[in-house]
Amino acid sequence: MKIDIALVVLLATAVSAAPPTFSKIQPSPDAIASAAATAKSNHWKDEGYETVKGQVFDKYYQIWLENTNYDKAFGQADLKALTDEGILLTNYWSLTHPSQPNYIAAVSGDYFGDMTDSFKRVPEEVATVADLLDTKHISWGEYQEHQPYTGYDGYEFKNADGANDYVRKHNPLINYDSVANKKERLGNLKNFTEFYKDLKNADLPQWAFITPNMTNDGHDSDIEVAGKWSSSFIRPLLKNPTFYDNNLIILTFDENHNYLTKNRVYAVLLGGSIPDHLKGTTDDTFYDHYTNLATVQANWKLPHLGRKDVDANIFKFVADKLDIKNDDVDTTWKFNNVPESGYFQNKNKGIPAPDVNAVGRSGNHILPSLRN
Repeated sequence: MKIDIALVVLLATAVSAAPPTFSKIQPSPDAIASAAATAKSNHWKDEGYETVKGQVFDKYYQIWLENTNYDKAFGQADLKALTDEGILLTNYWSLTHPSQPNYIAAVSGDYFGDMTDSFKRVPEEVATVADLLDTKHISWGEYQEHQPYTGYDGYEFKNADGANDYVRKHNPLINYDSVANKKERLGNLKNFTEFYKDLKNADLPQWAFITPNMTNDGHDSDIEVAGKWSSSFIRPLLKNPTFYDNNLIILTFDENHNYLTKNRVYAVLLGGSIPDHLKGTTDDTFYDHYTNLATVQANWKLPHLGRKDVDANIFKFVADKLDIKNDDVDTTWKFNNVPESGYFQNKNKGIPAPDVNAVGRSGNHILPSLRN
């Protein structure tokens, strides 16, 4: 993506010291083929997992598209039509630019100063939504289109024409060593081939992050491609009880396209957990990517991570049912288009400690393992 010169200047002023350096994991084609032959995918039914009932929904799936301004996304016919099936969120915000920090933040409550799409590894000390879900034995996973095999930790995977297909920067959990360093957890990070197998076998996890490839998400194409893909992928799933029943799905974008405007993005809530009278309606409550964490925590009475998930608003129809009060947020001077400083800009800053004394939006407290 082309970046405005003014933004480059703003970003340059945010860097006060050399960022941490990392080795870029990029296996050879032969190594990828060899690893794919032996990669093991986890299957929840085989491991004795049962559905853990939530207070409002039993499954939560996030589907992210790429780099499109709100008005342009809403104006795309297929996406606009999908709003009739759910709740259009008219005040949903990305956190920053570029793509990767938004994905990183969505599963831990912070992006730790990330301001590029380069190879990153978040230290093992940082907990994620996976650790929260594990406290209640709630199944979780990811489905990344054209990821070459389950648990792949390489930087990218190109198609036969040499174009981008799968990229690590759009895979939130693989960026965390607390996931990537544990073989048993890598078995939860699958591709779309495994998605359709799990769908057929009624073996989808209760929490999932779903990412289309670099063409279908609009990154290397345009909003028309992304909108048509979304419709073709989602509409059959909305008729599939295994996927749809008592599920809450969010379809949104990582960030907008114009780096110098307010970073508000299209988002719609779908799924069988939404009451019929709310389908086709709008919600103008302020939300951002941290809302996904806070909503999941409230639904299953999970602890929090002590980061920006603590104060994040919760989707209104969920908050109303659970008698949780959201904040009114004045967005007059909010832009969310310049990254905050942090570890990935200045290694001397280190990873900030979580707030162990905070009380979350739903009255929850810190993940016990983070108290030490």
